[in-house]
Amino acid sequence: MRLFLERGFDATTLDDIADAADVSRRSLFHYFASKEEIVFSAKADFPDLIADAVGRRPVEERLLDMVENALLDLAGRHLSEQARDLARLIRDTPALRAGDQAKYEKVEKVLAKALADRKHLPESDIACRVTAAAAIGILKLSTEAWLARDDVHPATFGKAAFAALRGVVC
Repeated sequence: MRLFLERGFDATTLDDIADAADVSRRSLFHYFASKEEIVFSAKADFPDLIADAVGRRPVEERLLDMVENALLDLAGRHLSEQARDLARLIRDTPALRAGDQAKYEKVEKVLAKALADRKHLPESDIACRVTAAAAIGILKLSTEAWLARDDVHPATFGKAAFAALRGVVC
């Protein structure tokens, strides 16, 4: 990750990465199929983190409150300058943006399942799926706000976005 952040994604070669990791290029391919996969491996645990955060919420909490509080919990515990730098790298690299979209789709499915599990509902429950889709939209917007302005914490934007959503639906 250091090389990507220092040199940029496109300027960093697999040979550079193998040299920095003190492994052969062949060994590197044993663990990662591509440079993109190396970048996304840094965020591979995010779906599990979000499912765990939902699993810690009180079962009687309303779905929207449950997902908002789970995301706020994650923002409070897992944000760092390194996370911001990685998010900027992904945003600024066209080759990574498509993979980031795929990641959000996966997280949305995991979140919908986690909400359904927590509420003891079927995985296909429409309320859980809609809540997850809205929450991932808010997560994306919050990340964009965080990257655009150093003085905006994603939790601040996220709270405002959830409040706006509640205002629209009520």
